[in-house]
Amino acid sequence: MDRLPEKDDTPEFLALRALKLGDLLVAVPALHAIRRSRPDHRLVLAVPGWLEPVAELVGGIDVLWPTPGLDHPLGIEPGRIDTAMNLHGDGPESRGVLEQLQPRVRLGHASPGWEGPEWEDHVLERHRWARLASEHGMPADQEDIGIARPDLPSAAPGAVVVHVGAFYGSRHWPVDRFATVVRELREEGRRVVLTGSEKERPRALEVAALAGLDDEVVAADVLAGTVDLAEMAAVVADASVVVSVDTGAAHLASAYATPSVVLFGPAPPEEWGPPASGPHVVLTDASLRVGDTFGSECDPALLAVQPADVLAAAREVARSLDGIGA
Repeated sequence: MDRLPEKDDTPEFLALRALKLGDLLVAVPALHAIRRSRPDHRLVLAVPGWLEPVAELVGGIDVLWPTPGLDHPLGIEPGRIDTAMNLHGDGPESRGVLEQLQPRVRLGHASPGWEGPEWEDHVLERHRWARLASEHGMPADQEDIGIARPDLPSAAPGAVVVHVGAFYGSRHWPVDRFATVVRELREEGRRVVLTGSEKERPRALEVAALAGLDDEVVAADVLAGTVDLAEMAAVVADASVVVSVDTGAAHLASAYATPSVVLFGPAPPEEWGPPASGPHVVLTDASLRVGDTFGSECDPALLAVQPADVLAAAREVARSLDGIGA
């Protein structure tokens, strides 16, 4: 993906979304709308640099501007950017870093110095950003979430992907429950691969040990920490089923219409859940939700989900594609 070239006559449109993988993927409908509506602009996406492999798959992004957060200015010459759009949030921090760019046009939610729709609480995130684009004259469809498949083969085509990771402890479904799911799916004759980040590899290895996987299987099927983001996207795109808590892997499954079982804890599926049109099942108990997204303890809404629930849901979504349990 190109970096910012020397300034020329091409107007530049910068969209800010300095968050994580799932956050980028729920903004895809808005990014697609921007590209369609502003074909003459150079589209600059300000996101963390590690997301570049997936940003390339969104399509239509001309420049990735590495933005690890909002603690520092973006470092782009003031006045260069023609149009800046706040796809990050509606707080003074995100507005501030965009205002420092001194763009000709500011697009965001209604705030002092910003024209746009009023911020809505408790709405589906895909709807939030698609609505924002639409209100600013760039018609967006909140179901327009598809991204391209990576131009590389999957390390485990047709496998069940069990994603054991999550950034915060509030989404850490117990490892022994993951192990039960892995063991029973393997007993049904399915290949099951365990995914997660490099930091989550010890957790994946603990799941593998509790599931009774031997060293040969561990070497082949514990992918956590051994595949990069593009390779992870390829694994999800070609999976038979994805089992994950509410994290980036689940949003990748939505982007590829890969059947998925998504376990929700602190975040409500009404705001972050998969599209209704796909072969996806959501599991949670909203009556028990504490909602501490950044907490260290697993949310009771997630703890209420049992391995039998996950297995039944995996069989349900797979049956729709003549998979396991058919």
